[in-house]
Amino acid sequence: MANHKSALKRIRANAAKRLRNRYQAKTTRNAIKKLRNTTNADEAKALLPRVISMLDRLAKKNVIHKNKASNNKSKLTKLVNSLS
Repeated sequence: MANHKSALKRIRANAAKRLRNRYQAKTTRNAIKKLRNTTNADEAKALLPRVISMLDRLAKKNVIHKNKASNNKSKLTKLVNSLS
């Protein structure tokens, strides 16, 4: 266990950040699944910018790798374009 006050604070801060990152990552994964299962082109076009924004935010905070975010955005954009 940590002996310094700053180390104890760091442990608390890391735990809070971990929970926040897990929540945001799971929410993004659910949004991606919802977009992939959508067959309506209009609904997919409306959902795509929100999902892309979520992916960019996760990549910026290093929750997911920037290339993974880029690959997901590319594949989802192709999917939405194929629907219309």
